[in-house]
Amino acid sequence: MENLRSPFKGVIYDFKGRLACYKNDWFDACGSGARILAPTAYIFFASALPVIAFGEQLSRETDGSLSTVETLSSTAICGIIHAIFGGQPLLILGVAEPTIIMYTYLYGFAKPRMGTELYLAWAGWVCVWTALLLFLLAIFNACTIITRFTRVAGELFGMLITVLFIQEAIKGVVSEFHIPKGENAAEEKYQFQWLYANGLLAVIFFFGVVITSLKSRRARSWRYGTGFFRSFIADYGVPLMVVLWTVLSYSIPGKVPSGVPRRLFCPLPWDSESLAHWTVIKDMGKVPTGYIFAAFIPAVMIAGLYFFDHSVASQMAQQKEFNIKNPSAYHYDIMLLGFMTLICGLLGLPPSNGVLPQSPMHTKSLAVLKRQVGDLFLKKIFCISFVLNVNREYIYYLVPDLQLIRKKMVKSAKEGMKDQASHSEIYGRMHAVFVEMDNAPSYTVEKDLANLKEAVLKHDDEVEVNGKFEPEKCIDLHLPVRVNEQRISNLLQSILVGLSVIAMPVIKMIPTSVLWGYFAYMAIDSLPGNQFWERMLLLFIPPGRRFKVIEGLHASFVESVPFKYIFMFTLFQFAYLLVCFGITWIPIAGILFPLPFFLLISIREHLLPKVFPSNYLQQLDAAEYDEIAGIPSRARSLSLRNRESADPDGEDDTYDISSDELLDEMTTRRGELKYRSVSFNERQIQVFPQGPDRI
Repeated sequence: MENLRSPFKGVIYDFKGRLACYKNDWFDACGSGARILAPTAYIFFASALPVIAFGEQLSRETDGSLSTVETLSSTAICGIIHAIFGGQPLLILGVAEPTIIMYTYLYGFAKPRMGTELYLAWAGWVCVWTALLLFLLAIFNACTIITRFTRVAGELFGMLITVLFIQEAIKGVVSEFHIPKGENAAEEKYQFQWLYANGLLAVIFFFGVVITSLKSRRARSWRYGTGFFRSFIADYGVPLMVVLWTVLSYSIPGKVPSGVPRRLFCPLPWDSESLAHWTVIKDMGKVPTGYIFAAFIPAVMIAGLYFFDHSVASQMAQQKEFNIKNPSAYHYDIMLLGFMTLICGLLGLPPSNGVLPQSPMHTKSLAVLKRQVGDLFLKKIFCISFVLNVNREYIYYLVPDLQLIRKKMVKSAKEGMKDQASHSEIYGRMHAVFVEMDNAPSYTVEKDLANLKEAVLKHDDEVEVNGKFEPEKCIDLHLPVRVNEQRISNLLQSILVGLSVIAMPVIKMIPTSVLWGYFAYMAIDSLPGNQFWERMLLLFIPPGRRFKVIEGLHASFVESVPFKYIFMFTLFQFAYLLVCFGITWIPIAGILFPLPFFLLISIREHLLPKVFPSNYLQQLDAAEYDEIAGIPSRARSLSLRNRESADPDGEDDTYDISSDELLDEMTTRRGELKYRSVSFNERQIQVFPQGPDRI
């Protein structure tokens, strides 16, 4: 009620906050020089490829009324507007899967009632209503409720999109074995033998793109190649795989008909089919009045969907681990999203909104200290290095800028300790080094080093070893990441997306099966880190084999929450997912699929606390992804093994390890026995049989 009494409060506050740093948003990028091109290229490929794939999907679902030209145009126009006028320039906009789903339902409703000629005109009215609702949400400060969408809602929504991706990929591959709707069945490429060959090639290209893309995405962990090579493959491997399999598709024998394998089919930007939608505003007056008001119903769903998706993407782009120094602008950005939705509707384009995971990917790529991730990931790396007995110093050779700053800060701290300086004086020396090395104003450093200052002054146990202050450990835990907050990279990548429209003759060379493989890749790549997915896998692990989960990196709830509650919570999410997915199959009512996510707020706040103990519910629906480094089961103490189980059901957690499994671990593939020692030095002092008794 407080928000209703103070309209425009949030928008005005956001506008003033961003206006104060607007000049720096442009000039800070100028200081980066050519370095800004790397994150620009990285996020361009991450943004353009999904939009191209969504365009092909939309073309199939709307019988060519909309295509890749429209999705690329919308992404470019909205991206440029947001880069110049948006509140949070780190937020990446694009046509997303929920928009494709909505426009598919709109087409299914409009085609039998108004005809395909008025489809885009009616969709324009839907956008008008959507824009009006977004304006109202921004004016009355609705963004204050975004925190009520907890992890359970976000993971359910992400899992639904994943399932829809998989569904679209399977439908696409199956369609390769059939004649497309409206095509002449008498053509040579549609004869049985060539149709079957096209389907088999589609299967090959599909799995080829999926497997190679997943492998290249994990290139940073490869053993082979230089650091630059591995990073290059990890960042640009997916678009390279699309190019590679497209090139391979042209290596087929010359006697194969030109339509095998099947490729993207969409009009060129300068064709009459593409030019017609730019003047759709002229047809909006032809839509019957009743249908104009009926457009309000889908507009409510789309407005709620955009409000949720856009705000969450913005939230992920400015996570606290990134140490973003400029203020957020949730209310103002929703207002601007309303204007962009209105513009797209009047131009006959599907609207764009904030997208995941491109938005946080953009922020990570702009980290000044060249860490690909924030402090939480470094802590995770340090935990792994401890378990694997890897020196922490090695970690810093992977991040040269961080290594140099850390080295000088440690040196200054040790000099202060040698001079018996107070903790405040030690922090002052470290602060001065950071300001000098990072070339940052003192007032921004104060915010960035707040955690480090607190740790040094309080001299807490976390940074002590045997009661002695350890500056290395303190800096390892609290050295901040700094993000180059600017508008240039977002603007440049949006311009590149716009230029891609001109490159449509080249884009049309991509086989459709490659895009179906890309859909599957996006689905599979989104699963790691989704605790809903990890809990579903956990359900299939017998009690005697769950120690395997504890041995590796795992979410904290695995150890702290009884399995009974994990099972109940996962079962609830799975049932809810089936309901949401089932709604998408309803021909007309499918447009209501966002509704269950809004109802989930009340279910989470009022129903779930009555079923689950509050402390367990808080861990299962935690705001942050809390992960624990694994400990090998055979390295655990007897007291840890024999401790009382957290599961009140008293499940038997005896380790289920067969002798054959142990033997497999102890021998090589050639059958040689492996000698395992705790350390290299221990291996040196082992006594081996000598003389005739030697085995």
